[in-house]
Amino acid sequence: MALYNNHLGNRAAKYARNTVIVVLLLLFALATLFPIYFMIMSSFGDPIEAGAVSYSLWPGKISLESYKFFFEFSEHSYRWLLNSLIVATAVMVSNVVFATTAGYAFSKISFKGRGLLFAVLLAAMMIPYQVTQVPLYILIVNIFEIQNTYQALILPSIVTVYNIFLAKQFMGSIPGEILESAKVEGANQLKILTTIILPLSKTVMAVMAILTFMDTWNTFFWPFLVTNTMDMQTIQVGLKNFRFANTTYFAPMMAGATISAVPMFILFFSLQRYFLEGVTVGAVKG
Repeated sequence: MALYNNHLGNRAAKYARNTVIVVLLLLFALATLFPIYFMIMSSFGDPIEAGAVSYSLWPGKISLESYKFFFEFSEHSYRWLLNSLIVATAVMVSNVVFATTAGYAFSKISFKGRGLLFAVLLAAMMIPYQVTQVPLYILIVNIFEIQNTYQALILPSIVTVYNIFLAKQFMGSIPGEILESAKVEGANQLKILTTIILPLSKTVMAVMAILTFMDTWNTFFWPFLVTNTMDMQTIQVGLKNFRFANTTYFAPMMAGATISAVPMFILFFSLQRYFLEGVTVGAVKG
């Protein structure tokens, strides 16, 4: 807002500068929302018009046949959505629990080697995602032999270094005097964590929940690697079944993509207040 309102020049220059900013923001918003709009509009197309994309901004006929086609295309269509819901929810809950606990330990509990251990975690975060996939695949498939199971989909993402870092940075801003007062009153670490830290950390926990759920729900590569039957595929992997060697059921695929986006919209808008607070907390601090 300061960038929008303040200007050292004359009134005309200020008006021109603000107009340019508004136009650029509108163009950015249109570029961001257009893929979502195109996905939704395309989902109302003809389900058997394989591979024929008209690229029109408004469909000639509004029909729900593609949604019906999506659920009738495979007996596992509902299972793909259920698998994604189970995996994304389990990963989200485990990340919030473990990252919050680890963040509290790194930020408020002094123990030997804390700095070194946290530095190792940060170094691990720098390793590209693709580099770890091959050894992780060998571990899951050849050593543990749990491929094509929920464990294979959930365990590799049970907690991420990014969420630990996020929790640690947020909890580091909580005054230590509050914790010292609780210790004087006889509270142990578990009671301090559950009665003081967690209520004060709702914002960062909501941010972790939203980002983790969205990332897990949209992941394609790892579920594609460790599942080899259609009943264990997630929705993102299941959508590839609408594409064949010479054709693609485009409209039903877009119908499935639209349905798969609904849970993310519900989660985001239900926790929107906490998410915006989490984004702005660093901007207003100090």
